[in-house]
Amino acid sequence: MSPSPAGARPRILVYVQHLLGIGHLMRISRIAAALSERFEVVVASGGTPVPGLDLGGARLVQLTPVKAGEDGFGQLVHEDGSPFEDSDRTKRRDHLLTLFAEFAPDALLIEAFPFGRRQMRFELLPLLDLARSQSRHVLIASSIRDILQEQKKPGRAEETAALVDPYFDLVLVHGSAEAVRLEETFPLATRFADKIVYTGMVGSTVTDEQTGETHDIIVSVGGGAVGEALIHAALEASLHDAFRGLRWLVATGPNMPAAAFDKARSYAGGVTLERFVPNLAQRLRRARVSVSQAGYNTVADILGAGCAAVLVPFAAGGETEQTRRAQMLAERGLAVMVSEDALDPASLAAAVTAALEQKRAYPAGTDVRLDGAQETTRILLSALRSA
Repeated sequence: MSPSPAGARPRILVYVQHLLGIGHLMRISRIAAALSERFEVVVASGGTPVPGLDLGGARLVQLTPVKAGEDGFGQLVHEDGSPFEDSDRTKRRDHLLTLFAEFAPDALLIEAFPFGRRQMRFELLPLLDLARSQSRHVLIASSIRDILQEQKKPGRAEETAALVDPYFDLVLVHGSAEAVRLEETFPLATRFADKIVYTGMVGSTVTDEQTGETHDIIVSVGGGAVGEALIHAALEASLHDAFRGLRWLVATGPNMPAAAFDKARSYAGGVTLERFVPNLAQRLRRARVSVSQAGYNTVADILGAGCAAVLVPFAAGGETEQTRRAQMLAERGLAVMVSEDALDPASLAAAVTAALEQKRAYPAGTDVRLDGAQETTRILLSALRSA
């Protein structure tokens, strides 16, 4: 396919790989939907398919799905848990390169890399080399969340920074510089400061529409792969006398193991239990309190909805990103934080009680913007015109 002719909508290829939860995919789906208003968009997704994913007018191309194995992110496996072999890597790489060649995008947006997804270098480095080898300039941007996981392995940050200069024109940070700057969690960002652009958080569209059931307290854990402890603490806390008469909705996430979901269903009481709530941000708009971990998308939904919040950040395996985000919001009076190691029904009940007494979580004048998907579209269009 030839490059976009003059007057036609520019073409953009978006790459995303989720390995455990679905947060990366959900954020990029919001961005892709906004991009599709002005671009011809193809999303190459390499994770486990998520039914009902809303990409707006973007087209989805599913690469051979891979996920993290039982030994963590360093191990890639197929959907059935079988090893992802070198031959599988070669086939997937070739699929991705063929897609690029046939689509001939004007721009390439890569989610997380090189700040994350090092496991996918086998296909991303060849993709970047192909994009840079074109006779015309292909705009290349990295799409990253506001707070990065702290790098602890020697040389890892240096390796990341060294990839930005030759390959990337832009580093799109989906957050606010006034709230948290990239160099706070990636100090070497000062080396490519001229490429960093803050888009604001990528929130979802929330209206005052009064549809569906209304719940006072909504508990959610994203995809649900690592939220079992929070779900069960919330179910027990819901039985507390202080919450008599309040309606609870507990969303376990589509990835919660079947045994854990069945255990959750065994609880009595007036709790509504669902695996997946597709319009969660809209439901939060009418809730009094959200109880959740502190993942990027969930926090964006909470801020957009304006309900009070209890955050129990995921911190296992040395994870620091969610804890930092929860602390930032708690310090501003926008959330009540419960550390993962202090989580039990009593501590969670106390936090919900405190949150019920708080004002709305998104007061006027806050420095957190939520139109990051639309701003990303504007930034990329402007950069293409400049190029």
